[in-house]
Amino acid sequence: MVVCLIQMSNKISIRFFDDREVRALWDEVNTKWWFSVVDIVGILNEENDHIKAGNYWRWLKRKLLKEKVQFVSGTHKLKLTAADGKKYLTDTLDSDGIIALAKHFPNNRATRFLDWFLYSENSLDGQSRKKAYTLFESGLIDSIEVGTAKGLQQIHAYLFGGLYPFAGQIRQKNISKGGFQFATSHFLGATLKKIDQMPEDTFDAIVDKYVEVNVAHPFMEGNGRSTRIWLDLIFKKCLQKCVDWSRIGKKEDMSAMMQSAVDTRPLKRLLKAALTDDIHSREMFMKGIDHSYYYEEE
Repeated sequence: MVVCLIQMSNKISIRFFDDREVRALWDEVNTKWWFSVVDIVGILNEENDHIKAGNYWRWLKRKLLKEKVQFVSGTHKLKLTAADGKKYLTDTLDSDGIIALAKHFPNNRATRFLDWFLYSENSLDGQSRKKAYTLFESGLIDSIEVGTAKGLQQIHAYLFGGLYPFAGQIRQKNISKGGFQFATSHFLGATLKKIDQMPEDTFDAIVDKYVEVNVAHPFMEGNGRSTRIWLDLIFKKCLQKCVDWSRIGKKEDMSAMMQSAVDTRPLKRLLKAALTDDIHSREMFMKGIDHSYYYEEE
């Protein structure tokens, strides 16, 4: 098969299945994602060894080619970043190819994977994620008031407008999570005014403000996804930095956030280690959104 060279952008999709990464590249010319076949084979075989997964895929590819299974001819070799930070030519398939691969896979583990892979972009999270992308692409993110409750409401209203009836509205009910009681709704207005006045002149001050907003939890749902964007806007404005969320694991983030109400040091260590000055990067923002929504998956 002759494989044409594809002009790829630097946009990277970070998608996870059972905490395992599926590498992908966006094809700007053909407007489609290409996914790493070996990553998916490793998932379907529950194989953590990348070399063994690659060997299995080569065996399966030869078998399917002999059987003249059509989707295999659509395999493209593209350069994907490996665990050692280097880029290697890797077999990739588009969405249709991945679905066909799962359906032809010689074990019964593919059903749950297909449910995940075919995750509907019409779901609430799917629509909200697309809104988050558009917030950047449209330039509307530049009009958001930085570091205030109003700015946070603007973000929340954009992400969840038309999805939640309370999008952008400060909650009127008390809420808790994991036994932790967030700020009492009766005093939430006054609490947010105090947070507005908190300084933003240093890294520590900004994280302290972020922690207070998390403790306040001003919305019924969607707080984490909104406040992570809000935090990055403050970092960009005040420190010319933003967070590379891909460097912070889901469990690390959850643990540090839970501790932050009484001890902010773990959270500050995580965030400081993940800071980057790549503040205008489209890829950095999109990658951050992918991770932010991944953090919220049950």
